[in-house]
Amino acid sequence: MRRPAAPAACQRGAALLLAMVILTIVATIASGMVWQQNRAIHVEAAERARTQSAWILAGALDWARLILREDDRVNQQRQRNGQLPYDGLDEPWATPLAEARLSSFLAADRDNNADGGPEAFLSGSIVDAQSKWNLRNLLDPKGEPAKVELQALRTLVDLAGAPTDTAERIAAVLREAWVPATDPGSTRARPIAPARLADLAWLGIEAQTIARLDPWVTLLPARTPVNVNTASREAIVAAIDGLDLGSAERLVQQRQRAPFESLEAVRAQLPPNTPLDAARLAVTSRWFEISGRLRLEERVLEERSLVERRDADVVVRRRERISLTEPR
Repeated sequence: MRRPAAPAACQRGAALLLAMVILTIVATIASGMVWQQNRAIHVEAAERARTQSAWILAGALDWARLILREDDRVNQQRQRNGQLPYDGLDEPWATPLAEARLSSFLAADRDNNADGGPEAFLSGSIVDAQSKWNLRNLLDPKGEPAKVELQALRTLVDLAGAPTDTAERIAAVLREAWVPATDPGSTRARPIAPARLADLAWLGIEAQTIARLDPWVTLLPARTPVNVNTASREAIVAAIDGLDLGSAERLVQQRQRAPFESLEAVRAQLPPNTPLDAARLAVTSRWFEISGRLRLEERVLEERSLVERRDADVVVRRRERISLTEPR
C-alpha cells in the first residue's frame, strides 16, 4: 500500500497553486490598466491633433478673409481715384498657396519654434464663386423658371454631355424645393432645399450628371452674375445670350492681357448687337470659396468655406470640414 502524502507537501502544493492564481489575476489587471492608459494616451493625442488642426485652419480662414478685405479696400481706392473696380485672376487673392511647412510661417517670430514639433503642412486657395453660373438664377421672383436662364442651363448641359432633359428636371426639383405649395390643404412634404450643387443628389439628379456640371455650375444663397474676369468660356457662354465658344475664348484671352474694368470694355470685344445684361454678367464679385488643407503627420484635414464680401467685411456663410487619412 502507498503511504499517504505528508500534510506539509500538500500544503506546499496548495500554496504554489494559490500563488499562481494570484499572479495571473495581478498580471491580467495590470495589462488591462496598461491598455486603458495606452488608449487614453491615443485618444488624448488624437483630440489634441484635432483641436490644433481646427485652430490652424481657422487661422488660415481668417488670413484669407483678410486678403479679400484688402482687395476690397484696393477697389474702393480705385473708385476714389476715378478708376473702375474689378476682380480678376491677376490679383493676390487668386494666387493659391502651395503646400508649405507650417514652421516656415513662424520663422519671423522668434518666440515660436516648430522645429521640435510635429510635421505640419498647410496649403489653400481662394476661388471666385461667381466664376460659375449660379443655379439660384434659374427661378424668377415668382418661382417660375426664367426662360433666358433655363436656356443658359440647357447650353451648359449640352456642353457637359449630360442627358438632354437635365435642365428641365433641375428646374422642376428646385421649384418643388424652394417654392411653397399653393394649396394650403396639401399634406405633401417638401423636399429638403439644397445648399450646394452636390445636394441635387437628394432630389434625384444623378451623381454623374452633377459631376459633369460641377466645373461650370454652382449653387449660391443669392442670385449672382457671372464674373467675366474669372469665369470659364463655358460659363461666359451661359451668361451672354447667343454667344459662341469662339467669342468666349477671345474674351478669356483678352482678359489675360488686361482684366475688364466694365461691361463696355467687354462689349467692345464682342460682335455688334450682342446683348449684355448687368444682372447676368459683371466684372466684380462678392462670393468666394476658401479652401484649406492641413497635413499633420498621417492625418489630413480639409476645410471649405463659402464667404460673402459686403460692407467692407467678409462674412462666412458656410463651412464644411473633411477628415482624411494620409496613405502610408
